[in-house]
Amino acid sequence: QGILLSKLDGLVDNAAAVVGYESSSRGVVVELNDGRREEFDVLVGADGIWSSVRAGMYGEAVKEQRGDSRQGCGYSGYTVFAGEAVMPLADYYDVGYNVYIGPKRYFVKSDVGDGRVQWYAFCGMPRGTRFVKDTWEGDTGSTEEDRADIVEYILDLHQGWSPEIEEVLRNTAADSVEQRDLYDRNPLKILFQSWVDDNKRVCLLGDAVHPMMPNLGQGGCQAIEDAYELADKLATFDDVGEALDAYQNARKGRAATVTFLSRLASDLVINAFDTPWSLHDAKGKSWQSYLTFAWKPVLQLLIFPFQFLYLYSYHPTGPMGDLPKELERAWRIRHKTNSEAAFAALRQNPTTAQQSRASFLNANDGDAAAPTSAATLPAAR
Repeated sequence: QGILLSKLDGLVDNAAAVVGYESSSRGVVVELNDGRREEFDVLVGADGIWSSVRAGMYGEAVKEQRGDSRQGCGYSGYTVFAGEAVMPLADYYDVGYNVYIGPKRYFVKSDVGDGRVQWYAFCGMPRGTRFVKDTWEGDTGSTEEDRADIVEYILDLHQGWSPEIEEVLRNTAADSVEQRDLYDRNPLKILFQSWVDDNKRVCLLGDAVHPMMPNLGQGGCQAIEDAYELADKLATFDDVGEALDAYQNARKGRAATVTFLSRLASDLVINAFDTPWSLHDAKGKSWQSYLTFAWKPVLQLLIFPFQFLYLYSYHPTGPMGDLPKELERAWRIRHKTNSEAAFAALRQNPTTAQQSRASFLNANDGDAAAPTSAATLPAAR
């Protein structure tokens, strides 16, 4: 985010959320939450899953709940708890990402730099099962009383799982934990609904049009791909309408496919996963247990390789030569230097070093699911 902002000096107007728009064949008038009305050539709705721009385009009401559907997005069946802390784990420099899977839940641990580990506990629960507040929903944050028992609660959910999960949770301050119910959009809607308004002056991008489950780590990646294609088409076509149509045609199939793959992974864990059958114990005896045992080699040898081959197949600028390896070498040096400094600070002053940073659930992170405004292209003068 900082890198992008450094290239846009003076062009970003923060705290100016788009709440509505009026488009015509000549341009679009944007209404901001501070009462201003501004005119532009194009409005790019990149304002997250509860998009005001999408609401205007599809006739939705922002955040309107209808059963398990919210503003056209379906509840995934999962609520997620997330937290982070500085943790000098034994495998910190060797393992960047761990996933632990069990019946109706899975736990993810990820190195996010500067010595910090971020974790997510995805739990199959009814919508609205709330334990702590969510700043993304406008909450000011939970009180100490709200959060007092949350780490112990999550530990109880994972009793008997890997000792590393307990180590991660025990090293997490309760005030860094947030919770969110997870929603996504139907891949068929992504594929068949237009991403462009009737006047060809407004389009959708990122989570505003294809919010997806985070299982494949593709939410932000697909938004970046959207942005590349949109910029390329606007530079290629003289007519704005042709450019926006070319953009959505280039992106619909891939975005819908990745959303489907992300949803499939969650659905399998909730509906068809259990402790695998084994000759050595009697823990896995359900039909899901036998199925889990049977598909393990299929997942490892067939599905996962082809899935990641597809995810990494987008390279519109061609081969990059040795650049990725050079970037990795530079990153490893920088990563270790910064992390060792964080570990040293933790040893000297544990309380200060563990002061909570915004988690991925915080809107201020600039996560694709929750930006505060939409992007615009200035009107021609």
